[in-house]
Amino acid sequence: MAHNEPLNPNFKDALLNRLPERMAFWGLLGIEFVDVETGWAKMRMPFAEKLTNSAGISHGGALFTLADSAGSMALVSMAAKGEVVTTVEMKINFLKPFDNGEAVAEARILHCGKTTALGDVEIKDRNGILIAKCSATFLRQKEG
Repeated sequence: MAHNEPLNPNFKDALLNRLPERMAFWGLLGIEFVDVETGWAKMRMPFAEKLTNSAGISHGGALFTLADSAGSMALVSMAAKGEVVTTVEMKINFLKPFDNGEAVAEARILHCGKTTALGDVEIKDRNGILIAKCSATFLRQKEG
Protein backbone atom coordinates (compact mmCIF):
# COMPACT_ATOMS: atom_id res chain seq x y z
CA MET A 1 0.00 0.00 0.00
CA ALA A 2 1.26 3.45 -0.85
CA HIS A 3 2.07 5.99 1.83
CA ASN A 4 0.07 9.17 2.17
CA GLU A 5 1.25 12.66 3.12
CA PRO A 6 3.51 13.00 6.18
CA LEU A 7 2.04 13.91 9.57
CA ASN A 8 3.00 16.80 11.77
CA PRO A 9 6.15 15.47 13.53
CA ASN A 10 4.79 16.16 17.04
CA PHE A 11 1.51 14.35 16.30
CA LYS A 12 3.38 11.43 14.73
CA ASP A 13 5.63 11.19 17.80
CA ALA A 14 2.60 11.21 20.10
CA LEU A 15 0.95 8.40 18.14
CA LEU A 16 4.03 6.20 17.78
CA ASN A 17 5.68 6.75 21.15
CA ARG A 18 3.09 7.88 23.70
CA LEU A 19 -0.17 6.23 22.60
CA PRO A 20 1.13 2.62 22.88
CA GLU A 21 1.72 3.17 26.63
CA ARG A 22 -2.06 3.64 27.01
CA MET A 23 -2.92 0.57 24.93
CA ALA A 24 -2.41 -2.27 27.42
CA PHE A 25 -4.15 -4.80 25.15
CA TRP A 26 -1.50 -4.25 22.47
CA GLY A 27 1.12 -5.18 25.06
CA LEU A 28 -0.69 -8.42 25.92
CA LEU A 29 -0.61 -9.44 22.26
CA GLY A 30 2.87 -8.07 21.53
CA ILE A 31 1.56 -5.58 18.95
CA GLU A 32 4.03 -2.86 17.95
CA PHE A 33 3.13 0.41 16.21
CA VAL A 34 5.68 0.66 13.37
CA ASP A 35 4.79 3.76 11.34
CA VAL A 36 1.97 6.17 10.53
CA GLU A 37 1.23 8.86 7.97
CA THR A 38 -2.00 10.64 7.10
CA GLY A 39 -4.57 7.92 6.41
CA TRP A 40 -2.05 5.06 6.64
CA ALA A 41 -0.63 2.96 9.46
CA LYS A 42 1.64 -0.05 9.85
CA MET A 43 1.71 -2.38 12.86
CA ARG A 44 3.26 -5.77 13.56
CA MET A 45 2.74 -8.67 15.89
CA PRO A 46 5.24 -11.48 16.49
CA PHE A 47 3.99 -15.06 16.55
CA ALA A 48 3.72 -16.30 20.15
CA GLU A 49 2.61 -19.59 21.68
CA LYS A 50 0.25 -17.71 24.02
CA LEU A 51 -1.72 -16.51 20.97
CA THR A 52 -2.30 -19.92 19.40
CA ASN A 53 -5.46 -21.94 19.02
CA SER A 54 -5.74 -25.72 19.47
CA ALA A 55 -4.18 -26.28 16.02
CA GLY A 56 -1.02 -24.42 17.06
CA ILE A 57 -1.57 -21.46 14.74
CA SER A 58 -2.30 -17.87 15.73
CA HIS A 59 -5.87 -17.40 16.94
CA GLY A 60 -7.97 -15.41 14.50
CA GLY A 61 -8.89 -12.98 17.26
CA ALA A 62 -5.26 -11.94 17.62
CA LEU A 63 -4.99 -11.19 13.89
CA PHE A 64 -8.37 -9.43 13.99
CA THR A 65 -7.08 -7.19 16.78
CA LEU A 66 -3.94 -6.39 14.78
CA ALA A 67 -6.06 -5.43 11.75
CA ASP A 68 -8.53 -3.41 13.83
CA SER A 69 -5.71 -1.54 15.57
CA ALA A 70 -3.94 -0.68 12.31
CA GLY A 71 -7.17 0.49 10.65
CA SER A 72 -8.10 2.60 13.66
CA MET A 73 -4.67 4.24 13.79
CA ALA A 74 -4.82 5.04 10.07
CA LEU A 75 -8.04 6.96 10.76
CA VAL A 76 -6.80 8.51 14.02
CA SER A 77 -4.00 10.05 11.94
CA MET A 78 -6.69 12.04 10.12
CA ALA A 79 -8.88 12.82 13.14
CA ALA A 80 -9.66 16.33 14.31
CA LYS A 81 -8.72 17.35 17.84
CA GLY A 82 -11.30 15.93 20.26
CA GLU A 83 -12.61 13.40 17.74
CA VAL A 84 -13.13 9.77 18.78
CA VAL A 85 -12.78 6.88 16.33
CA THR A 86 -14.81 3.70 16.87
CA THR A 87 -14.93 0.55 14.76
CA VAL A 88 -18.58 -0.22 13.96
CA GLU A 89 -18.10 -3.08 11.49
CA MET A 90 -15.18 -5.16 10.28
CA LYS A 91 -14.89 -8.11 7.92
CA ILE A 92 -11.81 -10.29 7.76
CA ASN A 93 -10.84 -13.06 5.38
CA PHE A 94 -8.19 -15.43 6.76
CA LEU A 95 -6.16 -16.65 3.78
CA LYS A 96 -3.12 -18.41 5.25
CA PRO A 97 -2.24 -19.79 8.70
CA PHE A 98 0.08 -17.62 10.78
CA ASP A 99 2.41 -19.92 12.73
CA ASN A 100 5.86 -18.30 12.87
CA GLY A 101 7.75 -15.03 12.42
CA GLU A 102 5.67 -11.88 12.51
CA ALA A 103 2.46 -10.59 11.00
CA VAL A 104 2.59 -7.08 9.53
CA ALA A 105 -0.61 -5.08 9.03
CA GLU A 106 -0.79 -2.13 6.68
CA ALA A 107 -3.98 -0.09 6.79
CA ARG A 108 -5.24 2.62 4.49
CA ILE A 109 -8.33 4.80 4.73
CA LEU A 110 -10.15 4.53 1.41
CA HIS A 111 -12.90 7.04 2.19
CA CYS A 112 -13.35 9.50 5.03
CA GLY A 113 -16.76 11.17 5.31
CA LYS A 114 -18.18 13.47 7.98
CA THR A 115 -19.37 10.66 10.27
CA THR A 116 -18.00 7.41 8.85
CA ALA A 117 -14.85 6.16 7.18
CA LEU A 118 -13.92 3.03 5.23
CA GLY A 119 -10.60 1.32 5.82
CA ASP A 120 -8.69 -1.45 4.07
CA VAL A 121 -6.13 -3.62 5.88
CA GLU A 122 -3.74 -6.25 4.58
CA ILE A 123 -1.85 -8.55 6.95
CA LYS A 124 1.23 -10.24 5.51
CA ASP A 125 3.86 -12.60 6.89
CA ARG A 126 7.59 -11.83 6.95
CA ASN A 127 7.87 -13.05 3.34
CA GLY A 128 5.19 -10.65 2.12
CA ILE A 129 2.59 -13.40 1.68
CA LEU A 130 -0.97 -12.26 2.38
CA ILE A 131 -2.32 -13.82 5.60
CA ALA A 132 -5.58 -11.86 5.89
CA LYS A 133 -7.54 -9.14 4.11
CA CYS A 134 -9.89 -6.83 6.00
CA SER A 135 -12.45 -4.12 5.36
CA ALA A 136 -13.69 -1.91 8.21
CA THR A 137 -16.21 0.85 8.80
CA PHE A 138 -15.41 3.42 11.45
CA LEU A 139 -17.54 6.02 13.20
CA ARG A 140 -16.14 9.52 13.69
CA GLN A 141 -17.63 11.56 16.52
CA LYS A 142 -16.83 14.34 18.93
CA GLU A 143 -15.52 13.27 22.32
CA GLY A 144 -18.06 13.36 25.16
